[in-house]
Amino acid sequence: MNGWGMIQGTVDKADEDRYRVLVEAVTDYAIYMLDRSGTVTSWNAGAERFKGYSASEIIGQHFSCFYTEEDREAGLPSRTLETAARDGKFETEGWRVRRDGTPFWAHVVVDPILDPSGKLTGFAKVTRDLTERKKAEEEIRKNQEQFQRLVQGVTDYAIYMLDPEGVITSWNSGAERIKGYSADEIIGRHFSQFYTPEDRERGSPQSALEIAAREGRVEREGWRIRKDGTAFWSHVVIDAIRHEDGELLGFAKITRDITERKKAQESLD
Repeated sequence: MNGWGMIQGTVDKADEDRYRVLVEAVTDYAIYMLDRSGTVTSWNAGAERFKGYSASEIIGQHFSCFYTEEDREAGLPSRTLETAARDGKFETEGWRVRRDGTPFWAHVVVDPILDPSGKLTGFAKVTRDLTERKKAEEEIRKNQEQFQRLVQGVTDYAIYMLDPEGVITSWNSGAERIKGYSADEIIGRHFSQFYTPEDRERGSPQSALEIAAREGRVEREGWRIRKDGTAFWSHVVIDAIRHEDGELLGFAKITRDITERKKAQESLD
């Protein structure tokens, strides 16, 4: 029985031929067979497209040639087959290498192929090139890190995050300067402690979150309390943060100390 027949076990010749034609036509996935030692025994159009080898070049070669030198030295190819044989499947993501030496980020699934008696006869390997997704994720990560550094460097505004219940989950240097709490002191505590006792009794903190959750944003001015107990007049903006599916993830809160502006306005009045 050839490699394609082994994928399905006991099949008739017509089914095997149809399956082989289907697999060989797929171009978005590298689908190929290995013998028990890891030698390539079949090769489809998708494998040729993004690995760069023709069938005549690669069949008979060991699949470890697709791995980085570091992964080969670490024994990853052999561990891959051992895990697939033992657990019934191996799935991972990692760097692989094309014929021209360029790396690509791959999602890999390896399944053991057993004959009707349960004896291991080889492996089916499916690889997908996820390089563009990896690049996009890396770009998002870099942007998030840059944004975090930007936010952390702001000292004129208190910028911090709340979970859906109002518990503080992040804290920038501006928040520490304006409110007097270090990140270690305040993260994990409820933001209502910045409000006056009167505002807490009126339910102002919860009301602000409810409006932000319902309308997407709330903007207010009012007295807030520092760590040392002194009051300051603040301009506050709270934005609801939602997942793309609409789930409320929390709130972004920006507070500015505008006490001097309020005093100036009152002096004019």
